[in-house]
Amino acid sequence: MISFDLKNRAALVTGAASGIGLETARLLARSGATVAINFLPNDPRGPEAVKSIRASGGTAFAAPGDVGNPGSAEEMVRTAIEQLGRLDLLVNNAGVPGVSKPIPIADLDSVTEDLWTVIMNTNLMSVFRCSKFAAKALAEAKGAIVNTASIAGFGSVSSSICYSASKAAVINLTKNLSRSLAPNVRVNAVAPGVVESSWGIGWTEEHRKESIEKTPLKRWATTADVAETIAYLGFGARMMTGQTVIIDGGISL
Repeated sequence: MISFDLKNRAALVTGAASGIGLETARLLARSGATVAINFLPNDPRGPEAVKSIRASGGTAFAAPGDVGNPGSAEEMVRTAIEQLGRLDLLVNNAGVPGVSKPIPIADLDSVTEDLWTVIMNTNLMSVFRCSKFAAKALAEAKGAIVNTASIAGFGSVSSSICYSASKAAVINLTKNLSRSLAPNVRVNAVAPGVVESSWGIGWTEEHRKESIEKTPLKRWATTADVAETIAYLGFGARMMTGQTVIIDGGISL
C-alpha cells in the first residue's frame, strides 16, 4: 500500500464522496495530511466518507458545497481553508458525465443545450472557481493544484462529445493556470482512461471486454492508480507544472 510523508500538510479534495476523489482523500489522510472532503450537501456518502477516514485514524473535515454554483463554491473553499488552517493541495476532482448511458458520437440530437450547460459548469467552471478562490492560500504554502481531466480530452470517444470537450478544456485550463499561478503554485492534471469506480457510465459487458483487450496492460485503472498519481503530482514532482499525465494502461497509444 503506497503512502507519503504528509504530516502537517493540508488538502482539499472536491467530489470526494466516492470514486477517485474518495480514494485520493483516503491516501492523503493515510499519509498524514489533514483533508477537507467536498461533496454535494444532499449526498449522504459525504459524511460517511469523513467518518470512514476518521475511523481509520486519519484527520478529515466535511466541506459540503456545490462547486457548480459560484457562491457555494467560494464559501466552501473559504470555510475549508479556515478549518484546515492552511492549504498545500487543491484537487479539482468534481465532475459529472451528465448521462447514464453513452450518447453515440453521431447522435447530435441527443446532445442538448441543458447537457452542455451542466457538464461545462461542473467539469470546467468548477476547476476555475475553486482554483481562483484557493489561489492565495496555495501561494502562501507554495502548494499545488491537481485537476482531474480524462483521455477523452485528448480526443478519445467518451460518454458524450460535450464531456470530451469539457475535459479538453480542463487540460488547456491546467496549462494556463500553471502560467498564471507560477512560480508559487504548481498546476498539473491527471487524465484517466476508464476507471473501475461507482461513478461509471453504463458500459455494456461487450464494450468492457473489448476495451480491456485493446489495453496493453489488460485492465482498467483503479481509483487507487489515479490517487497515487494525484498525490505524487501534489507533493512530489517539484519541477512539473502545466502537465497532464495520462493513466490509461496504454490504450491511447
